[in-house]
Amino acid sequence: MYLSKLEIVGFKSFANKVNLSFDAGLTAIVGPNGCGKTNVVDAIRWALGEQKPSRLRSDKMEDVIFNGTKNRKPLGMADVSLTIENTKGILPSEYKEVVITRRVYRSGESEYYLNKTLCRLKDIKDLFMDTGMGSDAYSVIELKMIETILSDKADERRRLFEEAAGVTKYKVRRKETFTKLDHVQQDLVRVQDIVKEVQKAVNSLERQANKAEQFNIISQDLRTKEIILLEREYSQIIQSIDPLKEKLLSAVDEKKKISDELSSEETLLDELRAELTTLEEKLNEVQLELNEHQQQINLSQQARVKANERTNSLTEAIDRYVKEKEELSHQLPELETRSAELITSIDQIHANVLSSTKQYTEKRSLINLPRS
Repeated sequence: MYLSKLEIVGFKSFANKVNLSFDAGLTAIVGPNGCGKTNVVDAIRWALGEQKPSRLRSDKMEDVIFNGTKNRKPLGMADVSLTIENTKGILPSEYKEVVITRRVYRSGESEYYLNKTLCRLKDIKDLFMDTGMGSDAYSVIELKMIETILSDKADERRRLFEEAAGVTKYKVRRKETFTKLDHVQQDLVRVQDIVKEVQKAVNSLERQANKAEQFNIISQDLRTKEIILLEREYSQIIQSIDPLKEKLLSAVDEKKKISDELSSEETLLDELRAELTTLEEKLNEVQLELNEHQQQINLSQQARVKANERTNSLTEAIDRYVKEKEELSHQLPELETRSAELITSIDQIHANVLSSTKQYTEKRSLINLPRS
């Protein structure tokens, strides 16, 4: 089993699709700092199911998607595929070539594929468990892991040794089994609580059933006694029917007499109602005439009020015109004197204009004489 091909699209600095083939022998990736060598290792670790962004040198998982440059827009997803040759059958799969694909979107959604079939992260981890491959196995070793191996912490070294020895799978299964046992124990406790509650309900239902049975017996006894009581009451009613029949006949005769009297009274009432209707019609006619007369009176009063208002208005106008006439009569001599003065002034001004014009003409002729 070995890694034969790596396809990277949109992961970190790999904006374009990159295909890396790993042939037989040793394959080395060299280049200057910042060219993306470590990103190749991060892509392999990420495709194998790494869940901690810090191990990928990122703050969050969406940071592994190509974030764009000045000349290129950011991408919406990152996709990494690992092709593993399973010629020796180390992986528990019937395929000779196994393709593991992981895809993440900027929305946070993540997808895993096994041979182009959608699967779970657990399926991929179970596939590589105790094979030496995995996001935290010794097949992908970074500088920090070497420091861990060389450190004094025995737990970290033990984890790598257990992975190499094939014990991790059983430890994980043991942990899952104990977890399932704990869940089953909790379920048993809940079932016992439910059984207790159901037992309480059953006891309550038994008491209710006993009470219902007693109620049925008492109800049957009560029904029998009610029937006996009704039979006695029926016999008493039958015995009291004859005197009631005689009273009914006398009541019928009395009703007939009352009906005859009521008929005569109703006839008289109909006649009175007819007379009342006639009187109401006459009253309505008189009321209509009265309304017309009242309307005419109102119109006459309104016309009288308007005439009085018109008379008062004309009287006031006459008084105003008489006062204005008297004032104009007083102003007339003054205006005539003023008019005479204005006429005299106009004549004087006209004479001055003629004199000035004559002088202007004479001076203009003197100016226009030829020089000797």
